Amino acid sequence: MITAAQMRAARALLGIDQRRLAALAGVSLPTIQRMEASDGTVRGVVDSLTKVVGALNAAGVELIGDEQPSTGRGRGVRLKDRA
Repeated sequence: MITAAQMRAARALLGIDQRRLAALAGVSLPTIQRMEASDGTVRGVVDSLTKVVGALNAAGVELIGDEQPSTGRGRGVRLKDRA
């Protein structure tokens, strides 16, 4: 669904800290901290993950999955495959 690196990068693009993301998503700060400490794909309660993804989307971030095209318009950044 979303990786910890995507979460950190999305916050950086928005210029917000973990506390602000937690407030936007309606989840606790420790929840965001745990999510961002995940190795690879974020682990957590589906409802919390959905809230975070929704908050990032509402704030203007398009999360792009592996092998998925970008459907949005505007500038963006995508991590290259390291293979």
